[in-house]
Amino acid sequence: MKKQNKNMEHHHPWLGMDKAAISHDLHHHYHLTLGRENAGNPLRYLYQAASLTIRDRLVERWRQTRRCYLEEGKKQVAYLSMEFLMGRALTNATLNLDLEQPMREALGEFGYALEEVAEHERDAGLGNGGLGRLAACFLDSCATLRYPVTGYGIRYDYGIFHQLIKDGYQVEVPDHWLEGGSPWEFTVLENSKRVKFGGYTETWEDQNGRPHVRWVSDNDVLAIPHDIPIPGYRNDIVNTLRLWKADSVDSFGLADFNAGEFDVAFTAQNQAAQISMVLYPNDVSVSGKLLRLRQQYFLSSASLQDVLDSWCESHDDFTDFAHRHCFQLNDTHPAIAVPEMMRLLMDVHGLHWHEAWQITTTTMAYTNHTLLPEALEQWPEKIVGRLLPRLLEIIQEINRRFLREVDSRWPADEEKKRHMAVITMENEPQVRMAYLAIIGSYSVNGVAALHTRLLECGLFSNFYALWPERFNNKTNGVTPRRWLVFSNPALASLITEYIGDRWICQMEALAQLKELVRDEGFRARWRAVKLDNKKQVCRLVMNRCNVEFDPAMLFDVQVKRIHEYKRQLLNTLHIIHLYRKILQGEVSAMVPRCILIGGKAAPGYATAKLIIKLVNNVADKINTDIRARPWLRVAFLPNHEVTAMETLCPGTDLSEQISTAGKEASGTGNMKFMMNGALTIGTLDGANIEIRDAVGEENFFLFGLTTEAADAVRRDYRPDDIINADPEFSHIMQMLESNFFCPEMPGLFLPLAHSIRDRHDTWLTAADFRSYLEAQQRVAQVWQDQERWTTMSILNTAASGVFSSDRTIHEYARDIWHLEAC
Repeated sequence: MKKQNKNMEHHHPWLGMDKAAISHDLHHHYHLTLGRENAGNPLRYLYQAASLTIRDRLVERWRQTRRCYLEEGKKQVAYLSMEFLMGRALTNATLNLDLEQPMREALGEFGYALEEVAEHERDAGLGNGGLGRLAACFLDSCATLRYPVTGYGIRYDYGIFHQLIKDGYQVEVPDHWLEGGSPWEFTVLENSKRVKFGGYTETWEDQNGRPHVRWVSDNDVLAIPHDIPIPGYRNDIVNTLRLWKADSVDSFGLADFNAGEFDVAFTAQNQAAQISMVLYPNDVSVSGKLLRLRQQYFLSSASLQDVLDSWCESHDDFTDFAHRHCFQLNDTHPAIAVPEMMRLLMDVHGLHWHEAWQITTTTMAYTNHTLLPEALEQWPEKIVGRLLPRLLEIIQEINRRFLREVDSRWPADEEKKRHMAVITMENEPQVRMAYLAIIGSYSVNGVAALHTRLLECGLFSNFYALWPERFNNKTNGVTPRRWLVFSNPALASLITEYIGDRWICQMEALAQLKELVRDEGFRARWRAVKLDNKKQVCRLVMNRCNVEFDPAMLFDVQVKRIHEYKRQLLNTLHIIHLYRKILQGEVSAMVPRCILIGGKAAPGYATAKLIIKLVNNVADKINTDIRARPWLRVAFLPNHEVTAMETLCPGTDLSEQISTAGKEASGTGNMKFMMNGALTIGTLDGANIEIRDAVGEENFFLFGLTTEAADAVRRDYRPDDIINADPEFSHIMQMLESNFFCPEMPGLFLPLAHSIRDRHDTWLTAADFRSYLEAQQRVAQVWQDQERWTTMSILNTAASGVFSSDRTIHEYARDIWHLEAC
C-alpha cells in the first residue's frame, strides 16, 4: 500500500498556472470549499479562496521538495528561533510562484484587486522586530537558494500586542492574529511531541551495572506541529516553517468536570496553553520568568525531538548524525537546546556523556544578536531546577567540566573562572544562557563586522581567547524579493527594464545602476517613482495618524523598536530644535520636512513608553501650529509592522539609524531603506559601517562618537557642561523641562530630561547632540540640490547588493553549516 501511494504522489499532475486554471480554482474554493454566494461583502472569503488556490500549488511543490531532499540525502539544518516575523503570505507566495498577473485577472472577475483582497490577511504575530524579520528573510533565501533548512518556532495565539495610541500614550491590546484561523498552516498531529516539566530525577542501573538517569516529570505538555510552506523565488522549491502549539496531554479532568469542579477540570489544559499563548510575556515577575523559560524549553525540546525521531526512523545509531544535521540557535533564547540535546542523547537514546557531547558540540551553532549585557538572558538556578530538574543537573556538569578546562588553560586563576562560569558564583546563582550556547556550539557568529569585533574583544573576550576558531562574522541581510520586488514594484520594474532581472536573485548586479547615474531619462523616472511612493506613505500616515504629509517635503523616517539605545529621544530633540527655529523665524536654512517615528515599547519599559508620549505631544504641538505647517510636520505611526514597512521603505528619503555607537548589533531596517534609495543619517554602529563603506562616505550622513571615543567619554562624562556650553541645546532643554509640551501635566517629561543630564547616561545623548544637528544641516543642504540627492539615492540602491540575505545565507551554508544546495 505504501508503494502504491508513493507512485500516485509521483505521477500527480501539477495544477495549471495560467489565468483559466487560477480562475477555475478560485471559483471552486469560493463557492464550494467555503460555500459562499456572490452577494454581500465577499472580500474576506475571496482572501481565503485566493489563499487556498495558491496553497494548492505550493503543496505539490512542497511534497516534491521533501522527496528531493530525501532522495539526495543532503545535510539538513534546523533554524531555531523564538520569532519569525513573516508578513503577509498571500502576496509573498503569489510573487514567488509568478502568479500575480493570473491572480489579478481572476480576482477581477469578482470586481476586486489583489491589493484589496490581501488587506484581509493579518500580519502573523510571530515576532517583534528585527530578529524575527531577519529569520523570515533567511527562510526566503534558504528556499530561493535551494538549501534544505527548516525553521522551528512557536505558534503564538497572540502577538506581543497590538499598539494603540490614546492621548499620546501607548496602549497594549491583544493581537489575536489567528482569529478566524490561517489558511497557510497544516496540522501534523502524528508528529506531536511530549515535553517534560517539573518533577524530579532518579538514578537506576541497567543489567550491566551502567548508571542511568530518569526524569520523572509531573507536568508534561504536548507540542503539536503546524507546518507553513515557505516558497523559493520561482524555482519550485518549498521549504517548511514548523510552529509548535502547546496543549495538555489530557484534554481535561473528566472526574472533576462531572463533580462540578469546572475550573479544576481545565487547569492542566489552561496551563499548557499559556506556553504558546503570547509572544514574550513580561518577565519582571517570577511567574513571567517561568513562562519565558517554559517557552524556550518547549521550542527547543520539541524541535530536537522532531529531528532525532526522524533520524531514528531510518538509522540504528548516531554514527553519521553530526555530518547530516546542524542546529542554528537564533540568539540566546534557544540556548537551552544544548543541555536538552545531551539529555535526549543520553537518557532517551542511551549514549555516554562523551559521545553525546561530541554530537552536541559538532551540531550546535550560535548566533548572537546583542551587545547589551542585560539582553543576554540569565535564569535563576533555583527556577531552572524547579522547572527543568534534569536539565539543571546537565548544566551543572557542563559547568564543572568547562571550569576544569579553564583551569587547565589559566591555572589557579579564580577570577577567570568566576567570569566564565556558566553558573554564576554568587548567593543566588544565575545560569548564563549565552555562555551555555558558546560552550556547546562549534560556531559563534556576530551579525556585523563591528558587532563581531566587539564580541571578541569585549563581551565574550575570554571565550575568544580560549576558542578563537569558533568565532566568525556573518553580516545580516534582507531579501530583495520582499523588500524591493514586492514592496517597490515600480522601482523594481524600472531597474529590470534597464539592467535585466538577474539582480532579483543575484543582487550584486545592482551595481550596474552606477552606469546610469548620469542618464537623465533614468533619473527623471527614478524621481517620479519616489514621488508616487511618497504619496502612498501620505495615505498611510493620514489613515493611521490623521496627519497630512506633503509628498514634496523631505520624508525623514525612524521606525524600529522603541529603546533608549536606538535614540528616538535624540531624534525628538532635533524636532524640537527645528520647531524652535520656526518660532523664531529662522527658516532660511531649513527645508520642508515630514518626520515619522514608529515602533513599540516593551510593556514594562517605562522610559521607552514616556518617549512615545513625548513624540506624540511634540507632534500635536507642531501639527496644530499654523506657523509650522509649511516647514514641519510630525507623526507617530502606531502598531508598526511588516506591512507598514513595505509602504514606508519605498517612500522614505532619509533613514534614521542613530543608535549609540557600540550598541546596535547590526540593524536590518537600515538595509531595507538603503535598498529602496533612501539616504542614511547614522553613527558608526552595527551594519551602518558596512553600508557607509559600500556606498562611499560622501553618500552617507555620518555623525557622532565612535565606539572607542564613546568609551573614553563615559569615563568622565559631564552632560551638563555640554548643554551649558551650547545655547541652542540649553533652550531645547528648557522647553523640555518647562512643561512647554505638557502644560496640563507639569513635570511629565522631567525623567527624560534627567536621563539626558545624567552623568551615567549610557546612551550619550548630549554628547552626540551637536554632531547630529550638524549632520541634519548637511542633509538640508543636499536636499536643496535635488540633482545631487537623486545621484546619492541611485548610488545607495546600486551599492545595496552586499546586504542581500542571499549573500548572508551563502556564507552560513559555506562557513558554518557546510551545506550543499539541492
